[in-house]
This record gives sequence, structure tokens and C-alpha cells, in this order.
Amino acid sequence: MKQAATAQPHGSIKSINSALMLKVFYAFAALVLLSAAINIGGKWAGRSIALGGHTDDTTLHEIVIGNNVLAVPANAIRFDKSRHDGVAARLDLYLHWPDMEGYSEAARDDFNNVDGSRRILFLSFEQRMMSRDMGGRFAPIYRSLIQQPGTPGPGGLTLFDFSEKSGYMNEVLAVVARPGEDPFVARCLSGPTAEESLAPCERDIHLGDDLSLSYRFPRELLADWPQLEAAVRGKAAHYLKTGR
Repeated sequence: MKQAATAQPHGSIKSINSALMLKVFYAFAALVLLSAAINIGGKWAGRSIALGGHTDDTTLHEIVIGNNVLAVPANAIRFDKSRHDGVAARLDLYLHWPDMEGYSEAARDDFNNVDGSRRILFLSFEQRMMSRDMGGRFAPIYRSLIQQPGTPGPGGLTLFDFSEKSGYMNEVLAVVARPGEDPFVARCLSGPTAEESLAPCERDIHLGDDLSLSYRFPRELLADWPQLEAAVRGKAAHYLKTGR
């Protein structure tokens, strides 16, 4: 004889249906939240990839180097890990020539060196290691390391090759006298190495409280060295809030 099936109370069926619907609701809500998170994350990651490590954020960061305080916008700071307030041994920046501003969407191609564009200056601030800057080192050091005579260069500069024993192989020294002050002096790579570099010329200057600023620039800007020097010094003075 077959056992009669036990009838389920109406209230129990209603409870089961309510619990099932609640689970379905939670599952659906979780999918919606996951989809939103993926969408937001995708947009952020896409923007990050598109910027390639750059940022157009202009938030000012205060960086302390020795007794000097520099207030610099994030988009002018070259490396992401350095885009914060605090003490640093060195600060690396990059700026667009000739406006002397940090990264922006309008200047994206130049910062990414599209079509071989060379319009970016690289600046490095750190505590002074030498008693004289590059111009001050010409007479006591560089003069004895170069081959005379030099050859005429752009912007009134004279270009000197280094002697073989100088240690500055594949480099030339660009020099021009300046009345009442040390000469403008820059070292530039030469040959194939220079062709591969975005900024083959380098110069360092002293400023602030025992602060040294070295800046690298495209060789094409040698012809405009007075404007270049004035622009770099002016921008550095703008960033420097103490130790002037």
C-alpha cells in the first residue's frame, strides 16, 4: 500500500518562495555592483594606460630638499612615485618648451616623442655636491680637458672637443663668454649617441640654499641658449619657496 504524500502547509511554501526571491535579488545586486566596478576600473585603467605614466593633475606638492622647499605641480614631476609632499634627496621634473609647463593633453605628442619631436626639458634638483657650477668649473677644470682651437657653434657659442684622456668621450663642450659673470657652459653628446637621445645637452647651475639644478635639453636649443637659461632660472625661482 502506497504511503500518502504529506501535504506542505501554505505558509511553508510562501517562506521558501520569499527566501528564493531574496537570494535572486542579492545575486542580481552583486552582479550590478560588479559590473559598475569593472566599468569604473576599466575607465581608470584605460586612462592610466593612455597617459603612459604622465598625469595632467596640477595639484601642487611641497618637496623639501635640504633647507629648500619646492612647490611643484604634479604634472611637472616626472615620476609617479615622486608625486607627493615630503622630504626627498632628489626631484626630477620635465617641462615642455617653450611654455615651460608640465604634461597636458595638448602637449601629449611632444611628451611621448611622437614623430621624433624634441621639445622636452629634463630638470633635476638635488643638494649641491660641488662648490662651483658648470660655468664656474670652466676655467679651473674644463679648460685643461678640451682641445684648442674650438669651432664656431650656434648662438655665438664655441664648440670644443674633449681630449682623449679627459674621460668625456663622444662629448663636446659648448662655451660662450658672458660679461661680468661665469661663461655659459654645457656638455653635449656627439655622434650616434646624440641622435638617440631626447636631450643630449646638459648644464648645471647653483641656486637656493646649497641646491643644484641640472637640466638637459635638445641640442637644437643651443642657438637659443640665452632664452633657455632665463626660462629655466625663472621657472626654478617660481618653484622655490624658501632658500632663495
